[in-house]
Amino acid sequence: MSTTADIIIHNGRVRTMDDSRPFAEAVALAGNSILAVGSDAEVKALAGTTTRLVDARGATVMPGFNEAHMHIFGGSVGLGQLSLMGVKGFDALKSAVLAYAAANPDMPLLEALYADYTILSEDERVSRHHLDAIIADRPFVMMAPDRHTAWANTVALDKAGILNGRDVGVGNEIVMGADGLAAGELREGNAFGPIMALSATGGREMLGGATGGDPAHVTPAERATDIAVLKQGLAYCASLGITSFQNMDGNLYQLEMLQEIEDTQGLPVRARMPFHMKNFMPLTDLEKKAAAWRARFDSDKLRCNFVKVFMDGVTEGETAVFVDDYAHKPGWKGEPLFSAGHFNEIAVEADRLGLPIAVHAIGDGAVRMVLDGYEAARDANGKSDRRNRVEHIEVVHPDDIPRFAELGTVASMQPTHPPGSAGLPLEPYLTYIGRERWPYAFAWKRLVEAGAKMVFSTDWPVSPLSPLSCIRDAMTRKRWADDMPDQRLSLDETLAAYTRTGAWVEFMEDRKGVLKPGYLADVVVLSAEIGQAIAQETADIAVEMTICDGRVTYEKS
Repeated sequence: MSTTADIIIHNGRVRTMDDSRPFAEAVALAGNSILAVGSDAEVKALAGTTTRLVDARGATVMPGFNEAHMHIFGGSVGLGQLSLMGVKGFDALKSAVLAYAAANPDMPLLEALYADYTILSEDERVSRHHLDAIIADRPFVMMAPDRHTAWANTVALDKAGILNGRDVGVGNEIVMGADGLAAGELREGNAFGPIMALSATGGREMLGGATGGDPAHVTPAERATDIAVLKQGLAYCASLGITSFQNMDGNLYQLEMLQEIEDTQGLPVRARMPFHMKNFMPLTDLEKKAAAWRARFDSDKLRCNFVKVFMDGVTEGETAVFVDDYAHKPGWKGEPLFSAGHFNEIAVEADRLGLPIAVHAIGDGAVRMVLDGYEAARDANGKSDRRNRVEHIEVVHPDDIPRFAELGTVASMQPTHPPGSAGLPLEPYLTYIGRERWPYAFAWKRLVEAGAKMVFSTDWPVSPLSPLSCIRDAMTRKRWADDMPDQRLSLDETLAAYTRTGAWVEFMEDRKGVLKPGYLADVVVLSAEIGQAIAQETADIAVEMTICDGRVTYEKS
């Protein structure tokens, strides 16, 4: 390694996330590695005639953020879609949709994001008739914040061939009306996938999650468009201080596009992608595809080394799986996407192949099934450091909390998701899970205190991507009732969940996630000292500079 720095960041409050030296004043970078961390005098002595000096002006300098659960292709596409965040009531919805339609006269499918389940009112569910009253002559669809439920108007349902309903498989539903036609509400990807296929991208951004497969045919022009969209999303990540992301949907199409970007201009963000195992795929795909992709994509910039699975849906769509009945719907617990036996087979085989698993599990019943599968893998193959994950864990049964530490299972959670936080409504969520389950919902502190490793993320585009906003949400979460436990973590615990623990879960703790000599040069410079900010003000802190692999990937103008 060179002894002369290419970049020196000085006069900062350097939060190294390294327990052996938590704070410093300056960091020196040479090539794609950290050359030194120390005092201003020590580090500035490494400057040469071409060294760039960056004055942090007393603000926080820290490892780049590791967004541990997101969807890069869908999020990138979403940057050009209508946001309905904060929109309430029919009139406001109509105004927003018509303005968006007028501004996009040639768009084949008008798409909106962040439509609350209660966007009309607390007790009126959206139907195609509501949407027809807003716009009837152009296909329109809007997606719930969780992206597990969508609502479409009649022309969209008709053009997609689902106005009369269709078998969409277990755990998915085209809600039907009393007239025998689709009511407009579409639950889970198989149900709204035909609608998304009407879009300008042909729904290609959905395939990695909905089917785990690749588009049947893509023209060179379509591929070029998709790559351009991905580049916009990657640049957006860099602008928010993100230097690594872990994707939660995956297919070969996305991997090859990201590899092309890396080969031609360099990825501005490190990417970890999964093989997405669906319930209709043969078990042999784990060896033929997942293990093969791991061998093919295995660099520090782009890796494909884990398996993603969906066990259930979401609570508001009544597709999450619970141990006991939904509080508002006696007799209904939800239906898992995999049987216990089927998932256990997958867990055992993935573990045999050395592939970690990340499983979407919202309800406590789904969480228990996932933990049972990880236990089956341990019993079959012996104990190993696999770093399997459970994604979301919106509700966990108290009996299962200690099992996370016992099985070495990572709790992957989103501070932007609790109802009442980040602008989300309390209902219908609180009513659906019932008062008895409230203390075990989004139980970050309970899990950490029980010894679970935890990573934080946003699930973008389910929630806005900014890590600083997410940290604010984690630090300002309000209790739903005075007798509820306070689930907030400390600032240090929260920052660790966004940096070094994210690196650990990727098996990259030996080279990123902390600022330490010899580690990869992934750094973010903020506009203020995060430790001095009032928690509510954290989201107002700006990213001044992002450096990934020693290259400046974003700089505030």
